Amino acid sequence: MTIVKASMAGTVWKILVAEGDQVAAGQDVVILESMKMEIPIAAEEAGTVKRVIAAEGDFINVDDDLVEIE
Repeated sequence: MTIVKASMAGTVWKILVAEGDQVAAGQDVVILESMKMEIPIAAEEAGTVKRVIAAEGDFINVDDDLVEIE
């Protein structure tokens, strides 16, 4: 199991995956908005999305959990 974490503080602008989706290593799963920039957050490992933890519009901090992949 892998947890995709936020690399910086910001607002969840877009969730690109849903529970049950297959993802590849390096595939973008969430886009954060911070300092008027869009920052894609990628899965580190391939697998199946078990749980989407964050929701669009949420403010998150560095290292907050975004997506769980197994």
